[in-house]
Amino acid sequence: MDDKRNLIFAVLLTGLILFGWPYVASTFFPTAVAPEQSVTEKAAPANGSDTGTSIVASAAAPKNVPLGNALKSSARILIETPKLKGSVNLEGARIDDLQLLTHRTALPKNSPPVRLLAPSGTAKAHFARFGWVGKNVTVPDDKSIWTPSSNVLTPEAPVTLSWINPEGQKFEIVLSVDKDYMITAEQRFTNGSAAEVEVAPFGLLSRNGQSPDPDSWNIHVGPMGVFDGTLTNVNYDEVIEAPKSELDYQTTGGWLGETEKYWLAALIPDQKVKINASFKTKDGFYWSQMVNANQTKVAPGATFSQKSRLFAGAKEVETLDMYANEQGIPLLDYSIDWGWFWFLAIPFFWILHWLFGVFGNFGVAIIGLTIIVRLFMFPVAQKQFASMAQMRAVQPKMKALQERWKDDKPRLQQEMMKLYKDEKVNPLAGCLPILLQIPIFFALYKILMLSIEMRHQPFALWLKDLSAPDPLTPVNLFGLLPFDPPTFLAIGVLPILLGITMWLMQKLNPQPMDEVQKQVFAIMPWFLMFIMAPFAAGLQLYWVMSNLISIAQQKWLYSRHPILKEQMAKEAEAKAREKAKAST
Repeated sequence: MDDKRNLIFAVLLTGLILFGWPYVASTFFPTAVAPEQSVTEKAAPANGSDTGTSIVASAAAPKNVPLGNALKSSARILIETPKLKGSVNLEGARIDDLQLLTHRTALPKNSPPVRLLAPSGTAKAHFARFGWVGKNVTVPDDKSIWTPSSNVLTPEAPVTLSWINPEGQKFEIVLSVDKDYMITAEQRFTNGSAAEVEVAPFGLLSRNGQSPDPDSWNIHVGPMGVFDGTLTNVNYDEVIEAPKSELDYQTTGGWLGETEKYWLAALIPDQKVKINASFKTKDGFYWSQMVNANQTKVAPGATFSQKSRLFAGAKEVETLDMYANEQGIPLLDYSIDWGWFWFLAIPFFWILHWLFGVFGNFGVAIIGLTIIVRLFMFPVAQKQFASMAQMRAVQPKMKALQERWKDDKPRLQQEMMKLYKDEKVNPLAGCLPILLQIPIFFALYKILMLSIEMRHQPFALWLKDLSAPDPLTPVNLFGLLPFDPPTFLAIGVLPILLGITMWLMQKLNPQPMDEVQKQVFAIMPWFLMFIMAPFAAGLQLYWVMSNLISIAQQKWLYSRHPILKEQMAKEAEAKAREKAKAST
């Protein structure tokens, strides 16, 4: 019995550390925010032969130009799709203005769309650019003014940007966009000179500062890529601490970029071309860069062409799956950090997504998923309760052994093992459901924390956003008092229900005989109540519903096990006698 209790205690303690530390770290050890600056990038020199990834130069002085002024400072072509709205800057051919029309910055329906890309010089500059490096050729740079074939880029109407250098050599970028989040850039170079030249296309993503989303042990935020078929997550600190603050890779195919909790900007090269890729930082700016590993020789009068793509949008599971499976972009669907138990998280997500389509309410879908998970676990729960019935039945004999051999621990262990053998009791049999529930809970945690499909989804009453913590707390009398309590005190209704239901579950289980363990188990529900308070209400709803189903399940199974029913009656009588004796 002690071994079983120690194992359960270890599992619970591990869970507390895993789930509690992100809250503690984010509260007491906040990540430093990079200073707001702007950057000007330069292409490689015209006579250079280096096709490495050192495409950017040192950062310019901070400007902090207002967004409206930056958008009006140069000529632009518009981007109009069902999901995207923005523009392309004709100075430098930068894709630097992009809003996600189907995702709002806040809960109110009149909130502005999420802005993913913003022009250089603004406080939150984030943009993409496609260009060339070359040998014996003058290439366009970030100040070059391009000529568009039309003024609007739509899924039905591509736009060609053109620039001709003094030698009469023509550079073109044919931009096309689909109905989701993919922009394709076909880079064409026509050698109008009398001599052979060498060119190599490059792609660049530039960002002012780190993502505002916290990068934690369980949710990756920051640089990431797929290099030769391997998904690679890189922390900001790894880039900062690297030699020359640059991490270099060489790959054929794949992609690279920067992920946030819900958003992704990624460069996708031609999947058959070997490229040099890198993540780089300087003065608070971060770049993701790719360039062909080898320059291509272009004869006089010949044209060289190569396609690259830019994904800039929301990490919608169905959309990412389409790009990965139908368009051959390897592991783009794994830009969502499903975690260790991805093999559970992905099918659970699709069940949840299907339930949402059936009920039209994400909260109801979570309840439905909880019921499905509990039904799946029911056979295991039956074995657990059968084991509990046996353990509860032998508890009087175990207490007698503890009294008899309390001063001889080795002998006590021998006698307890003999008792287990004689009564055919396995003290570890009840631990299997706990061990199985750990990966299930982690998988559901990932889904409910990372799924953009749950972002800003309401449930009922005061729960207007299941991706945010429960906002209703008794600390300010449910909003009647005009103040917002600090995060560690803002205990919502769902976390309180979580604590109460866990306490009720403990009352139905056999109590630990060790007094220290008994005290630890007594405070565990209320400790978890505080730990879970900052988490998404959707996760809290799942846990509360799971507890309620477990309580109902325990009550029903108790009625089906006469041994447990009889033992509980005896325990109740014993407690009543002790209470009566204490009162006299």
